[in-house]
Amino acid sequence: MSETAAVPTAAMRARAEIDLGVLRANVQTLCSRAEGAAVMAVVKSDAYGHGAVRCAREALAAGASWLGTTTAEEAVELRAAGLPGRILCWLLVPGGPWQQAIEADIDVSLGGTWAVREAAEAARAAGRPARVHLKADTGLGRNGCLPGEEWAELVAAALRAEAEGLVRIVGLFSHFACADVPGHPSIAAQLTLFREMTAYAEEQGVRPEVRHMANSAATLTLPESHFDMVRTGIAMYGLSASPALGAPEEFGLRPVMTFSAALALVKRVPGGHGVSYGHHYVTPGETTLGLMPVGYADGITRHASGSSPVLVDGKLRTIAGRVAMDMFMVDLGGDEPPVGSEAVLFGPGDRGEATAQDWAQAGATIAYEVVTRVGTRVPRIYVNGAA
Repeated sequence: MSETAAVPTAAMRARAEIDLGVLRANVQTLCSRAEGAAVMAVVKSDAYGHGAVRCAREALAAGASWLGTTTAEEAVELRAAGLPGRILCWLLVPGGPWQQAIEADIDVSLGGTWAVREAAEAARAAGRPARVHLKADTGLGRNGCLPGEEWAELVAAALRAEAEGLVRIVGLFSHFACADVPGHPSIAAQLTLFREMTAYAEEQGVRPEVRHMANSAATLTLPESHFDMVRTGIAMYGLSASPALGAPEEFGLRPVMTFSAALALVKRVPGGHGVSYGHHYVTPGETTLGLMPVGYADGITRHASGSSPVLVDGKLRTIAGRVAMDMFMVDLGGDEPPVGSEAVLFGPGDRGEATAQDWAQAGATIAYEVVTRVGTRVPRIYVNGAA
């Protein structure tokens, strides 16, 4: 195992180990699944909590040819770190860093005629055309233009700006609402509408380099949605977009992050002893309690209270009582593992530990949220890096 970030010799309160070798393997699997379409590695929200710069570099080394972020600030950070190639950001606001993005050679999304004006003005100030992707709302009901008059106005405005040399229309794209629900009727409806909207744009003179719509779920299960490029986010990190689609291993994917902490205290308590705020857990009999030095400030949601599993000393325990800001307790059932022992909150599951999906089910949320909310005071430790 080759370490790609220095691992402190002193004991660590908590750590999120990011296996970059696993990430590369996941990207290679997704490239194979894309069946000739380009692969965009989505590294928004600090690569879903895994570390954007490191994960972006490894994804490019493994075969991805684009990077995707939500904000221009995220994209500019990647460029400042020396990441090459094409980067698309898809959520800018009026008065946002349009010029900075254009100067950093970043593609931007246009979801309304106001955005065309922003991009054109920024391009004029930057002295170079903006590369733009026109966003079609085919049924998600978020960003982008609706079919009909709105879409026609966006296409016309973008073509006028292109004729002035202020923009280059390089992409047409949309986003699924329910690709993670197998057989949902909106999937076919959105695909049909996207084909119609792209055909209209091309009839008007748009010559896109890439048409793209597929997210992770669609990349894995809807080959008809791949078009010229797929955008892979959660799957790249080895997590399933939805349990309904199947477990990650069914698609040849493996979780990248293992979140662990050092057992900070073990103490014996009598029966009837209240644990943590509100005494929502009271020991049923004499037992031992273990203190975990992480809490909701580290991304452990309070919804995990009394439900989420933790592997301590080879046994799965359940969080006892409420999660606090900096710590939570587990009932060790009378066992007394050494203080400092590793406690694994979630990981690939190889050692019997819970997975991020297990935590999601226990906390009534989704795996995306579990990994993305791991806090910044939990150090990311990178192993098996190549790039």
